[in-house]
Amino acid sequence: MAELVLHPEVQAKLRREIDAVIGRDHVPTDADVVRMPYLQAVIKETFRNHPPGPLLSWARLSTDDVHLSNGMLVPAGTTAMVNMWAIAHDAKVWARPDCFEPERFVDADGGADVDVRGGDLRLAPFGAGRRVCPGKNLGLATVGLWVARLAHGFEWAPVDGAAVDLGEVLKLSLEMKTPLTAAATPRENVVGVL
Repeated sequence: MAELVLHPEVQAKLRREIDAVIGRDHVPTDADVVRMPYLQAVIKETFRNHPPGPLLSWARLSTDDVHLSNGMLVPAGTTAMVNMWAIAHDAKVWARPDCFEPERFVDADGGADVDVRGGDLRLAPFGAGRRVCPGKNLGLATVGLWVARLAHGFEWAPVDGAAVDLGEVLKLSLEMKTPLTAAATPRENVVGVL
């Protein structure tokens, strides 16, 4: 929601897609969400820019010295982890990695078709393989549904005197350092969120 508040053009484009798919007289459902490619792109871009689990729990302990193909050495006894935040912000992997650009995931705009469920390691916010997050499908469904409902039912804007701060702090997951304060104005002639 913070990115949508900071990028009203993205919010407006998302709202146009939602209105085109379901109109103003219905509340978005799970079945509707899968028919909204721009919503999916917004969610992917949010997971890329702000991975909920930036240090994936794929920790491994090297039992022997490991010589990597790039010439680096991983000494025996080293614990190695996947830094999803670094991958998601790597200019060698993503053009303009510090920009919020959902279009990078829209096929019609020449974007990449990236699977966030662990099939493409450029964007694996839930991990991959046997140790993938068991709640990934529930998380994706919940996030998609609530973003659709919140964007459909309200116009979101910054509040005077309360800047939107995207600073982050790493706890069990990556969290906003300063909670979002935003004004939610109900849209006219739109069925409620619930």
